[in-house]
Amino acid sequence: MTTLNISSFIWGIADDVLRDVYVRGKYRDVILPMTVIRRLDAVLESTKDAVLRMKEQLDAAGITNQDQALRQASGEAFYNTSPFRLRDLASRGRQQQLKGDFEAYLDGFSPNVQEVLEKFKFRSQIPTLMDADALGFLLEKFLDSSINLSPRPILNGDDSVRLEGLDNHGMGTVFEELIRRFNEENNEEAGEHFTPRDVVQLMARLIFLPVSGEIRSGTYLVYDGACGTGGMLTVAEETLTQLAAEQDKEVSVHLYGQEVNPETYAISKADLILKGEGVEADNMQFGSTLSADAFPAREFDFMLSNPPYGKSWKTDLERMGGKSGIKDPRFIVEHSGDPNYSLITRSSDGQMVFLANMLSKVKQDTPMGSRIAEVHNGSSLFTGDAGQGESNIRRWIIENDWLEAIVALPLNMFYNTGIATYIWVLSNRKSAHRQGRVQLIDATQWFRPLRKNLGNKNCGLADEDIKRICDAFLAFEETEQSKIFPNEAFGYWKVTVERPLRIEGIDPERVYTAKEIKALKETSERSETAQPVIRKIHTRGTEPDAIHGLFPATVKDKPGVVEHEPDTDLRDTEQVSLLHDGGIEEFLRREVLPYAPDAWYPVDSVKVGYEISFTRHFYKPQPLRPLEEIRADILALERETEGLLAEIVA
Repeated sequence: MTTLNISSFIWGIADDVLRDVYVRGKYRDVILPMTVIRRLDAVLESTKDAVLRMKEQLDAAGITNQDQALRQASGEAFYNTSPFRLRDLASRGRQQQLKGDFEAYLDGFSPNVQEVLEKFKFRSQIPTLMDADALGFLLEKFLDSSINLSPRPILNGDDSVRLEGLDNHGMGTVFEELIRRFNEENNEEAGEHFTPRDVVQLMARLIFLPVSGEIRSGTYLVYDGACGTGGMLTVAEETLTQLAAEQDKEVSVHLYGQEVNPETYAISKADLILKGEGVEADNMQFGSTLSADAFPAREFDFMLSNPPYGKSWKTDLERMGGKSGIKDPRFIVEHSGDPNYSLITRSSDGQMVFLANMLSKVKQDTPMGSRIAEVHNGSSLFTGDAGQGESNIRRWIIENDWLEAIVALPLNMFYNTGIATYIWVLSNRKSAHRQGRVQLIDATQWFRPLRKNLGNKNCGLADEDIKRICDAFLAFEETEQSKIFPNEAFGYWKVTVERPLRIEGIDPERVYTAKEIKALKETSERSETAQPVIRKIHTRGTEPDAIHGLFPATVKDKPGVVEHEPDTDLRDTEQVSLLHDGGIEEFLRREVLPYAPDAWYPVDSVKVGYEISFTRHFYKPQPLRPLEEIRADILALERETEGLLAEIVA
């Protein structure tokens, strides 16, 4: 049987056994852990007796730390020390005996498998299965002689092969196909932790292709800080291994991931165990990447991720000391002369903080450095004012020259959202021709429609679409879909523009310093007789030459300017591009002084911000319709209206 046949058979078990026991969306709670259990049982079958003998010897010797010895006895990264095999349990006649023996069987698995079962919450399903008298039937279905989940072939009586064995790669394919089906079946929630495979393949190629010629035989570490079911890591491993083989290189790829959702964490760990990658499974860690980083001292060669966007990280932030108390060096860095430069974003959306986490793990001492691909929604391009966390992260990235490209994906690429999404590609070892520049790629029109919608997902990336995007990325040329900009093109100065305060009833033609305003107020308050009410007036027009056009380069140069009391009602801000000729002062002389000759700006108000606008650079205005067409439509509507009116009057 092919892997597709096997996954279809297992998929059918749900309908055969669980239809009247669970709602359809809950089938995965039983089928996925049972698939793991049956595969492990089949793999361990040939060494079961050796494991039981080793267990007996270790117990007799009083050895408590038995894990490594039992792994050696089983020949795998896992084992089961119960006296049962699944086949033994399928013959149990009485329900209570089956329940007790099945629970004892589960208790016999090694600690790494126990963690998977715990995160699946599989033991909590046993009472439901027992109440419906379904557990025995479930075991029988998974032991059906028409499929083989063992790595060894099933033979006929004459020793000919009846069913080929299923190797680790094949088993991984079966499991991933089941995950895909369940995710698509439950597409409303799947998008939270499931990235479509076509998007993952594109991300993997974007980080590997530019350095494919630099890959050497050796060890590479790949990381995903929001790994979900682990699909990005396994696709990355496959892609890197394939590219290395094409270069006649042999690479050892080690996968590291962290996931906060218990079930998806269990799936990622189980997938690696089923593929025979038990050591890699131990590198999958449970918990919050932001507040409980599992790899604080690790650096990685390649990193891919699809962090949650539009999702609050307030709880994590509070655990880390709150916005004012956080000291984590991943998010409080030194930049542009500021030793406490903050990368803390709004607590309502933590996606950019995941990117900062990845950048804290880049390799500094290798020729190739590290490469990163991460999916974000549009808010990461522009939210956050100058000096705020999101803008600070963009500034930190771009001024360090880490951002290679951003790719705009087609709409409706993900299962639970139709919003615009983007792949950020970063490297701390940019090639010479990319240094100081950023590439924006508009790939929104490069897709194939799906014959059937999968939730919000109505399109995908065919192989030719992925190649087209990668070709545009590697070419690094100006085209209609590819634009290249200097880093500074995305930066701006945010400047506060002040106007002086004048006072009605005293001398509306002069301006006052803060010291004078204070004295006037004190006099008014002490006086027992009626005094003119101190009110602000907004005088517009010709202003005194004393403050005309004063824009200080420093306070040092023009100390008198900041002594004027500003009128807060007239306060305004301007954004000035870092590339503007003449800088802030020239911009204000041209754009502000002609309309407000008394304006000035406080030097300490200037902040640097960064934002990226795809719309501005790729917007294509629709041509207006000819007047003749518009006139013809209006006349036609008039004739139609007159006809209807005539019918009503008649």
